[in-house]
Amino acid sequence: MAKKNLYDADVYEEILERLAALTPDTQATWGKMDVAQMLAHCAEVQDVYNGKPLQVPFWMVVFRPLARPLLLSEKPFKKNYQTIDQFKMVEPENFDQQRDRLTNSLRTMHALGRRELQHKLMGRMTEAEVGWITYKHLDHHFRQFGV
Repeated sequence: MAKKNLYDADVYEEILERLAALTPDTQATWGKMDVAQMLAHCAEVQDVYNGKPLQVPFWMVVFRPLARPLLLSEKPFKKNYQTIDQFKMVEPENFDQQRDRLTNSLRTMHALGRRELQHKLMGRMTEAEVGWITYKHLDHHFRQFGV
C-alpha cells in the first residue's frame, strides 16, 4: 500500500467520494460495527487529529515504541484490531448525522492546514505522518464496508 496523504487534494477528494458512496444499508465484510457506528468511530478518531483530547490508558503510552511503527507502516491494518474505549461505538448511531460529522471533521482538518502535532499515543507526528495515518485509517474502514 503506497503512502497517501489526506492533505493532498486528490486523496481528500477520493475519501469524500468513497464516503458519499456509503448508504445506511451498506454492510460490513468484517467486524462488529454497522455503517453508522463506523462513521461515528472514524469521526471520533478524526476529531482527535483535529485537536480533541484523547483518553489513552497509561499502559498504551508505554507501548508507543512498539505501536507507532506498526501503525505508521505501509501495511494495511489487520481486521478486527482492538481500539481504545473512546473510539468504541456500541450504541446505535444515526447514519446521516455521523456522515455529516465525519465530513465536517475532514473539512476541519483541511481548514487547519498541514501541520505537525503532538499525539498522546503516537507522540510527535510530522505533517506527512498525520496525512498518512488519517488516510490509512479511513481506507481501512471504507474497505471494511466495500467502498
